[in-house]
Amino acid sequence: MRQFLKTLEIHTNGQRLIEITNDISDFVNHSKINTGIINLSIMHTSASLLVQENADPDVLQDLLSYFDKVVPMNPKLYVHGAEGKDDMPAHIKTALTQTHLSLSVHDSHLALGTWQGIYLFEHRLQSHQRKVLMHILGE
Repeated sequence: MRQFLKTLEIHTNGQRLIEITNDISDFVNHSKINTGIINLSIMHTSASLLVQENADPDVLQDLLSYFDKVVPMNPKLYVHGAEGKDDMPAHIKTALTQTHLSLSVHDSHLALGTWQGIYLFEHRLQSHQRKVLMHILGE
């Protein structure tokens, strides 16, 4: 059994979904692990991780629109707002999604469906430097 850790740093530029599948696949390939598990942890409370369709960009746009309707940036709705109108909505969106993903590694590849990709979901309006800890374990 072997394990490896690496931090992936992603620069975001406002609210959007950023596909990080290739970066994670590269880490899996370099690890030389044939069969195992990779755990991904985003080290922030105002951004999240998703497995989502990577074929049609309309899906990503619809997700952004949906979350903005479900969790509006209306300061009158929230007590917490120390960092601006997107502060509490960003935390709620993170709570509704995931901060950790665990995926299988099979034959030295991520076990993803044909149209699946891994995304960092940035919930803040301003640019941020985000960190995703990649931890792979296997043989």
